Amino acid sequence: MSRKHLVVPVFAGLALLTGCGAAQGPPTLIDPAAAAVQEQPTKPVSVNAAGVAGVGTVLTDQSGKTLYLFTKDSTNPPASTCVDDCAETWPPLLTSGDVLGTGVDPKLLGTITRADGTKQVTVNKWPVYMYAGDSRPGEANGQGLQDAWYAVTPEGKKVGAPAEPIAVVSTEIPDFGNALTNQDGMTLYLFTEDGTKPPKSTCDGECAKKWPPLLTTPDADLEIEGVDPDLIGTVTRSDGTVQVTVGNWPVYLFVEDKEPGQTKGHGVGGVWFVIEEEGCKSTAPVEKSDSSEEADEDTGY
Repeated sequence: MSRKHLVVPVFAGLALLTGCGAAQGPPTLIDPAAAAVQEQPTKPVSVNAAGVAGVGTVLTDQSGKTLYLFTKDSTNPPASTCVDDCAETWPPLLTSGDVLGTGVDPKLLGTITRADGTKQVTVNKWPVYMYAGDSRPGEANGQGLQDAWYAVTPEGKKVGAPAEPIAVVSTEIPDFGNALTNQDGMTLYLFTEDGTKPPKSTCDGECAKKWPPLLTTPDADLEIEGVDPDLIGTVTRSDGTVQVTVGNWPVYLFVEDKEPGQTKGHGVGGVWFVIEEEGCKSTAPVEKSDSSEEADEDTGY
């Protein structure tokens, strides 16, 4: 609900105070700008990993709009050079509160103060922006424009920068057993409500924020270690991105796993399980934890 702020001399109040024996002083004016700042609630913004067709996994804002970095900005120290007309085309992602994240390391998130005093979100020290040419979530029409604007990856890098090859590795996790991991040692999972004949992912939207799919590109070489290459494949998701499959199961990461060797997603909701080198769900005992219970509520699975 909008409010109107008026510059009102406090004469009436002074008259009443004078009648009660208070000393009369000069009238005080209420600054509407200051009043607006005081009444403005702090609203956190969210930075989330999501798949965008033709681009891959990128970061988006809380409404699903793709986020970009500008290579002419500075990261040491972080500073934005996109102002005035530039900022009309490339609106900075601003915040007046906390910066939340899903599918991105919270340590990569920060803010800078722009020349106009507003606070802009940074990822890996890069100030981030939306693009006026993206009319709805899932678009990345600003990718590569002017050879200076690029969608941002969950690692805080520009899309198209050299990246470590995607890998599927058989790993023995202490006190757990065999599990498949990606190139960073992060555990991979299957979702029993997905399809395998043919392979099909049913985890989209909010689900995919908690369980980011392991994505690749059609022409990429996958590094495979300790797994039968015949078990490895891909499936095209509903958003056009390409997801790795093992034993026809689309495979995922879990955002609650913060370090290699963690398996916090195993058994969540009775439908998420670590995937083994044979392309089957792990038979390791399921240990219910507070994080798993919270994940159940957040994902609905």
